[in-house]
Amino acid sequence: MSLPDYKSPGKQSSAPVQSKSQVVQLNIGGHVFSTSLGTIRKFPNSTLADLFNGSTKQMDPEGRYFVDRDGTHFAYILEYLRTEKVPTDHLQEVHKEALYYDIKPLVKAIEETPQFFGETVGRQQFLARVPNYRENLEVIVRVARAEAIASRYSNIIVCVVRTEDDLARYNDAIDSLGTPKESVVSFGPWKAPASVDDLLDCVKTDIEAKGYKVKIQPHSIDKGFLFKSYNFFYKLVFTWW
Repeated sequence: MSLPDYKSPGKQSSAPVQSKSQVVQLNIGGHVFSTSLGTIRKFPNSTLADLFNGSTKQMDPEGRYFVDRDGTHFAYILEYLRTEKVPTDHLQEVHKEALYYDIKPLVKAIEETPQFFGETVGRQQFLARVPNYRENLEVIVRVARAEAIASRYSNIIVCVVRTEDDLARYNDAIDSLGTPKESVVSFGPWKAPASVDDLLDCVKTDIEAKGYKVKIQPHSIDKGFLFKSYNFFYKLVFTWW
């Protein structure tokens, strides 16, 4: 009588068991991180967790998990996965990474921070109501760079008209300035409670975010009493060295 085949339970599968405590190394666009598999898979439905599944994972020549993406801000993602601590720095950039990796709790947490809320709901909504705001910034930077040849400073004149009434006085103001109209970058009018100072602060903030050093001051020329009634003009001073 023949005996039935017997298979040892320990030999049922040759596939390695992956423990949550298993240490893994990640190469995110050249930035190397070490963490546990459980940390990476904290949110199983996230794109980040999917990146480390057998069918989709990529490895670099050193055997590290590889993601072809800028890893500059990935440390904030990893810290949140470890501690659920919401970052306070570089929120816009970390928000983009959280969206990319589809970590929904982090996306929601960042969007509820005062800084992110103020930027997206307050400042950006205001700037969306300022005609040609982004285009004007590009013009300012382009002109400033053109005037930087053999000079420490570039001076750009901007005109800010807050209301429709200001706009009606715009041509007279430009004529009083004594500067060609084409050389003046004009902002406004806009329909929002934000003030001229708010607009100028946005201009300074966004230009400095591009890496430039700039200050803004009122621009006036002594042309008599009539000219002084126009306070639409400001001078942006770029410092190059």
